[in-house]
Amino acid sequence: MIVLKFGGTSVGSAKNIKKVVEIITGLKEQKIIVLSAVSGTTNSLVDIYKTINKKEIQHSLVLISDLEVTYLSLINELFVTKTYQQKANGFVLEKFNFLRKLTKNAANLLLENTMVAQGELLSTNLVQLYLEESEVSSTLISALDFMEVNKDNEPDISKIKGKIIPIINQKPKETTWITQGFICKNEIGEFSNLQRGGSDYTASLIGAAINAKEIQIWTDIDGMHNNDPRFVENTFSIEEISFDEAAELAYFGAKILHPQSLIPAKENNIPVLLKNTFNPVSKGTIIKNKKGNKGFTAVAAKDGITAIKIKSYRMLMAYGFLKKVFEVFENNQTPIDMITTSEVAISLTIDDISYLSKIISELEPFGKIQIDSDLSIICVAGDFSQKKEGVTAQVFNSLKGIPVRMISYGGSNYNISLLVKSTHKIAALNSLNQGLFKEKYLLSEAIETLED
Repeated sequence: MIVLKFGGTSVGSAKNIKKVVEIITGLKEQKIIVLSAVSGTTNSLVDIYKTINKKEIQHSLVLISDLEVTYLSLINELFVTKTYQQKANGFVLEKFNFLRKLTKNAANLLLENTMVAQGELLSTNLVQLYLEESEVSSTLISALDFMEVNKDNEPDISKIKGKIIPIINQKPKETTWITQGFICKNEIGEFSNLQRGGSDYTASLIGAAINAKEIQIWTDIDGMHNNDPRFVENTFSIEEISFDEAAELAYFGAKILHPQSLIPAKENNIPVLLKNTFNPVSKGTIIKNKKGNKGFTAVAAKDGITAIKIKSYRMLMAYGFLKKVFEVFENNQTPIDMITTSEVAISLTIDDISYLSKIISELEPFGKIQIDSDLSIICVAGDFSQKKEGVTAQVFNSLKGIPVRMISYGGSNYNISLLVKSTHKIAALNSLNQGLFKEKYLLSEAIETLED
């Protein structure tokens, strides 16, 4: 059995849903299909919740009606027969009337989670109805019946397995199951979710629970590229990459994959295939347990970074200083991305500034605090465990003329992290592409020319 996840863009229109169904029906083996909400829906539902939070109920009702219209239009384009148009319309009207009722409730986390969950419930039910109209055998199963997180918002694969396997075994001859990504319930049965990008995580958790042969993540690009094609010309897709390299890239800005989604797959040795819904013949990228690609594999960038520098002569010959600093971030639930130290200073970076003022006030007794914002982390990923000679020289030679605020190297055998001003990000990505991948690009271009 395999697991396929389709993102919001893949189910973002009637035309795209039909492409997804073509892919599904082209696979004869048993499969579980994980769907995100239709693109734009989650953002709209969050906006609706915000208006409720501000007690702008009339505005929230207008936003609900606007979103409802887009779904009614989607139904008219997707379904052919009046019977299924009526079924789909009935379901959508029921869901949006439910949203209208929710506007009467006080704003809280449970209300927000309940509202946001409706996006995946809408997309999966509409796809299931379209499969029925197309006379394709499939069964819709609710993620709320098996996907659960504990009090720390962490999923338990053993519990998920204990619930999903009996559900699947009820129909042993079924070849296709449809379910929701992202949404789940907490330990007391309330609506919860796996956070933004969580549909990837859902697919990986299901894959681990059923011991899938493969997990496929279908998006709108041809697999993972060696650099960001939005800002860099002459990038190329990577056919094969290790979990370690992919995890570094996902965490540090490669948008194609949710960082957490790789953990269950890696731990259970399940390959993850990244494919393009709109170009299914493309090979895509396979991620699996393997040695990394020798040398440089890819570059990614993460924006919205803030650097905090703590300068204190009390660090000299003192133990326990770093522990006290880290406790400030732990107590404020703020993870650290990069860290460098000298005899009298610590520099570190964060991407969540929700508690920045409180963090600064708690750090001030330790020394002089300096804050830099509007920064980007550039991640250079590869397998540097075998050959380390000249690695940093190649990186810095590629970045001549671009000021580097921090560098982190040695904490991982698969990543060199560089901190630059966000205004220098695009220049840095292009310089690294020229300096590190020129030969690979030329080879890739030559192969494509021969194939044509």
